[in-house]
Amino acid sequence: MNNYQSLINSQTILFNSNFTKPITFRIAQLTKLKALLKNNEKDLYEAIYNDFKKSEFETYATELAILYAEINDALKNIKQWSKRKYVKTNLANLPALSYIIPEPLGVTLVIGAWNYPYQLSFGPVIAAMAAGNTIVLKPSELASHTSAIMAQLINTNFDANYFKVIEGGVTETTALLNLPWDKLFFTGSVPVGKIVYQAAAKHLTPVTLELGGKSPAIVTANCNLKETVKRLVWAKFLNAGQTCIAPDYVVVEASIHDAFIDAVKQQIADYNYSFENNNYVQIINTNNFNRLSALINNKQVVVGGNTDAAKRYIAPTVMDNVSWIDNIMKDEIFGPLLPIITYTNINEVIIHIKQRPKPLSCYVFTNDCKLQDKILTEISFGGGAVNDALMHISNSHLPFGGVGCSGMGNYHGEAGFKAFSHYKSILQKPFWLETNLKYPPYSTTKLNWIKKILE
Repeated sequence: MNNYQSLINSQTILFNSNFTKPITFRIAQLTKLKALLKNNEKDLYEAIYNDFKKSEFETYATELAILYAEINDALKNIKQWSKRKYVKTNLANLPALSYIIPEPLGVTLVIGAWNYPYQLSFGPVIAAMAAGNTIVLKPSELASHTSAIMAQLINTNFDANYFKVIEGGVTETTALLNLPWDKLFFTGSVPVGKIVYQAAAKHLTPVTLELGGKSPAIVTANCNLKETVKRLVWAKFLNAGQTCIAPDYVVVEASIHDAFIDAVKQQIADYNYSFENNNYVQIINTNNFNRLSALINNKQVVVGGNTDAAKRYIAPTVMDNVSWIDNIMKDEIFGPLLPIITYTNINEVIIHIKQRPKPLSCYVFTNDCKLQDKILTEISFGGGAVNDALMHISNSHLPFGGVGCSGMGNYHGEAGFKAFSHYKSILQKPFWLETNLKYPPYSTTKLNWIKKILE
């Protein structure tokens, strides 16, 4: 059995030596990681194709491009993010300086997800590097080829005392979770997120949990229907719906229901999804294929519905006349099935959504600014978009994360740097002036002066 405690010990020794803290070191490691990804793109494309049949175009657009942007953002801003921040000093402490020092947390564990294996593994790693930590990365075993290529590239190019990839399944992950980390970052399902959170609590380890949930898309009569459908269909069936922020279901205003369905049918036909067209991917494994297939109600299917178990293929499928209590509305779908619910009263829609666990994302398609603000204000969710879907994840200036059961904490850009940092507060006073107000002996006069100062 691998001695993971020994790995933590060796990374702790390196971290405590202050080796990872200089900004020059962090910049060098980020630059090295980017070059490593760039120089091995061909192997990265081949590995992910073997896991998903995912094309080079989609791998670059949804995985590598986002990572390159994150690295570039960190390289550009790391010096500013790492500076001590001076703040005001209150009257009671004058004369003094007050400032905050960002410092790395230490030895960190990142547990990646299988659906976007490069982006969701290396994204948190980039943040941990920028903040000055050491890193252990555990990729998902479900995408075995991408896990293998990540382990090969990292473990042959980085010192294990600084950055190490550990492959394996439940046994290895459980063993890692039982150890005392300085920070734990997990991307995955809500049930596993609860296990991770419980394990971290035993060591009082701070965690960031990027989970999921049933993310709604609300389509009102006052929208640009053509653009709405174009963007929604792309967002839903990208990666065959295996996206944590995919529109899980669509709520459509009754007056445009028929036109919406017709437009969705036409858009799916226009995109012509298939493995051969390099714009569609496999379901990750047989278990997920069977789970998704069981959710298809042929009486409700208006588009798609056909499946091929041997190829782990499920066609883009739209189900109409779905109710809030149908089986497909119970849990996050995480696949290429799109339920349609019709509404006439937006207040009832908001009530239904608020009765469920808080979603990771919410999408609103409307030209009605008042209605837009009502939905954004009244529904709690991690993040989202107005008149678009998914694309908020591509802006590193927007913190990405969930709320409630959809997760805790966030990352991307400076938010990622903060997620892997502790902000140390410092009050610095000179010796040349000191009043005796706070020191014994106490008196009524001193109390009155303190009240004047503090109140």
